[in-house]
Amino acid sequence: MKSNTKGRLFAFTGTTVAIVSFAFLAIEPAQARKPFTQDELAAQYKDLMATVKEGDDLWHSAKLGKNGLACANCHPDAAASNPHTFPKWQANLGQVIPLRDMINWCIQVPLEGQALDANSKEMKALEAYAFYMHRGFKLKPGENTKQHPPVEVRSGAGYP
Repeated sequence: MKSNTKGRLFAFTGTTVAIVSFAFLAIEPAQARKPFTQDELAAQYKDLMATVKEGDDLWHSAKLGKNGLACANCHPDAAASNPHTFPKWQANLGQVIPLRDMINWCIQVPLEGQALDANSKEMKALEAYAFYMHRGFKLKPGENTKQHPPVEVRSGAGYP
């Protein structure tokens, strides 16, 4: 008899909690956030640009790999990285991938480095730089575009 009473009491308590919770939600509707202030927008932009700068530094640095190459050796100013076409099917990986997986492939294969954690500060900076350099491009997820031609260098360091 006691266990049956406990069962009914639990059911009654659970139902009461659900009704009270629903009533609270009905009384206190969710409030939309007020628009960002100009100061908040300026602070957000400053943080974004600091992350883009960090990505720029990493993109042009040889420290991501072990063979002295940098992302910029193949993709100067993020050229031909085509972040606006991700996610897409990547034949060399045999699956649909986001940009971060392509960045890691480039770090591991051409640069001979260690993959970055997908949520690391460094990966976010590299993605921010690549996307920032392609701002204004139309988003075309899944498009397998031809790579943009490289910029021909006719003088400077490394030119014969």
